[in-house]
Amino acid sequence: MSNIKRRHFLQFTGSALFTLGLSELDIMQQSDRYSKVLAQNAPRKLALLVGINEYSGTIPALRGCVNDVLLQKELLIHRFGFKPENILTLTDQQATRENILTKFETHLIAQAKPGDVVVFHFSGHGSQVVDPDRDSPDGLNSTLVPIDSGLPIGYPVTGGPVQDIMGHTLFLLMYALKTDNVTVVLDSCHSGGGKRGNLRVRSRNGGALLQPSQIELDYQRQWLGRLGLSPQKFIELRRKGVAKGVVITSTKREQYAADITVSDFSVGAFTYQLTQYLWQQTGNEPVNQVMTNVGRNTKIFANQTGNIQDPEVESNLSKGKTNLPIYFTQVQALPAEAVVTQVQGNQVQLWLGGLDLPSLEAFKQNAIFTVVDGKSGERGQVKLESRQGLIGKGTLLTNTRIRGTIQPGTLLQESIRSIPSDLTLKIGIDESLDKNTANKATQALQALNRIEPKPLGTVEVQYIFGRITEAKYQELQKQRVSHLPTVGSFGLFLPSQDQIVPTSFGKSQETVSKAVSRLQPKLKSLLAARIVKQMLGNTNTSRIAITASMNIPGNEKLLGETFTIRGGVNKVTGETNKPAPVRPVNSSDSGILKLSIGTEIAFQIQNNESRPLYVSILVIDAQGEMTAIFPNDWSASEDAALVEAKQKRVIPQANDGFKLTIGEPLGLSEALIIASTTPLRNSLKALQKIANSRGLENRRAPVSVNDQVLDLTDSLLNDLDASTRNAINVEFVSPGVRGIDTKKLAAMAIAFEVVAATN
Repeated sequence: MSNIKRRHFLQFTGSALFTLGLSELDIMQQSDRYSKVLAQNAPRKLALLVGINEYSGTIPALRGCVNDVLLQKELLIHRFGFKPENILTLTDQQATRENILTKFETHLIAQAKPGDVVVFHFSGHGSQVVDPDRDSPDGLNSTLVPIDSGLPIGYPVTGGPVQDIMGHTLFLLMYALKTDNVTVVLDSCHSGGGKRGNLRVRSRNGGALLQPSQIELDYQRQWLGRLGLSPQKFIELRRKGVAKGVVITSTKREQYAADITVSDFSVGAFTYQLTQYLWQQTGNEPVNQVMTNVGRNTKIFANQTGNIQDPEVESNLSKGKTNLPIYFTQVQALPAEAVVTQVQGNQVQLWLGGLDLPSLEAFKQNAIFTVVDGKSGERGQVKLESRQGLIGKGTLLTNTRIRGTIQPGTLLQESIRSIPSDLTLKIGIDESLDKNTANKATQALQALNRIEPKPLGTVEVQYIFGRITEAKYQELQKQRVSHLPTVGSFGLFLPSQDQIVPTSFGKSQETVSKAVSRLQPKLKSLLAARIVKQMLGNTNTSRIAITASMNIPGNEKLLGETFTIRGGVNKVTGETNKPAPVRPVNSSDSGILKLSIGTEIAFQIQNNESRPLYVSILVIDAQGEMTAIFPNDWSASEDAALVEAKQKRVIPQANDGFKLTIGEPLGLSEALIIASTTPLRNSLKALQKIANSRGLENRRAPVSVNDQVLDLTDSLLNDLDASTRNAINVEFVSPGVRGIDTKKLAAMAIAFEVVAATN
């Protein structure tokens, strides 16, 4: 996303105030200086966090909003130094219109003094009502939907007033605060509500038939009197921009805010990406830089579900304050995946808010965390015994030097994740299928190894098995989905059902059993891609020092770059030696690289370790197909994958005899760079076998691995597990899982979007 975006909630027409023209390094350095000033002044930090799941009647219930509140609360306490007594939460039945407004007044406005820090977070449904002043061309003002709101009887045939909180009202409340250090986070949307596939959308229907309630308009007039503002001045102010501080929204005006379930945990897709990103920070990035990175992560994650979600940010900060860190507060220096919340003997309770959301299944049990601090580095280890949502229970291991002295608030970093040997691909069953067809689909999918059919709306699914109906065909056509299959054909949708896996659909007269049989290789490929992308990805946590980049051959024009954040970390201070931030060329607003078909590319691997690394590069395209780019010399030994200590390796090299050129399919692809401190012998043998079957045994060339991709993935996991077990006490990792050690593996990704070539 770009640094400056239109705020759709408060619907202004003015300009933003972020300062441009500074390098990201300059911004980070200025942010650190401002943070030190803030720390010296020791401002009070106040937060009001609202989350509503239990809507009823005409408003569909949600699942992840209360968890959003917990995510923000634990983040503010353990990463930004908020005192628990200064954080007020309103959830479900507490979050009435009157209570939200009253607590905003008493907890925030009445207590905040100049220089204090204020955070207001809302997760729930958004909507729209008629704006009497028509600030925007459509004449609507966006709203927050409290627990006691609803829709008029007869809607959508007839309209009427609703008990929503208008954006205009929120503007007045922010304006009344005596501090400028205000952050408002809104994880809701206004584009039509309900359920889309397996996603719940955080929007209640609204529009020109709905009016603000009289009590809402009276409340605004009361505040105008208290603030000494005329109606004309009020209009003038809000059309210039947001009232104070920073306002962050989870989507653009026309997009959907996703309420999702991953593993056994429901959450707002944006809130999780925001808070998890902040758990990983070691510096004090300004809000615009944070939102650029969070926006990119949110878009990539949303793309995997078939949703489009681009967060936005707008500010009203005086010159000289535009580079203050997010929440106007200095973050703790050490990144973390977990924090200790309770201690009883050698048993501890953990909050796991720093884990990457897609990899939660690798942290059900048996994972190992390292106890860290900012003075003495690693102080011991905790083994995860169980996890429910993001609350974990663990045991201090016998080698822990701090047994009996560990305290709540102690930070933990990932050491070993535990990937189940029987990890499955969960396939939802399209609710539009008739009962008989749905039963046949369920039975056929159940017969496949490591495939789990699931009903929609209850648990996480990675894809949906369904049929192209006439209505769905027209809907996909409006969204300009390319290569649309024929009406009546069976295949796979992404979880939102707004996007399809194009090559998964067959002929219109195909039976369910034949369709599932045809899809079996595709499902294996998608499962393997899920394991490699989601289970292995450890860019934030790996201790291996390596950098990978994608370039234009010849002129070394940088397209994209990734590096291990903790590679080369100082064991005493916890500080990282990461390269200066780089924004790729030809990137979208969210920072995702765009490459047109026909673009020639090359990869460069920089081994910053004092030991050699064994490297593999896999590319997974928008259809889940996987290609091995490196190693590519199928006649050589395991040294073909070797990158020597402190050396660079360019792929392909001039004498390799092939070029890497971007081709179809269009859409989001990922280049996965996997580096290991030990040879990946089994996976290399598997790759060589595939290459030999294609007649490539005496050549250097990339090789497609789709038909044997699951076997290759299992070989890779076995190699990594063997390396882990050789380095530690075997009892730490149970036989039913593969242990992946952050000191032995780095798995990184460069995401890029393939677009059509321009003439």
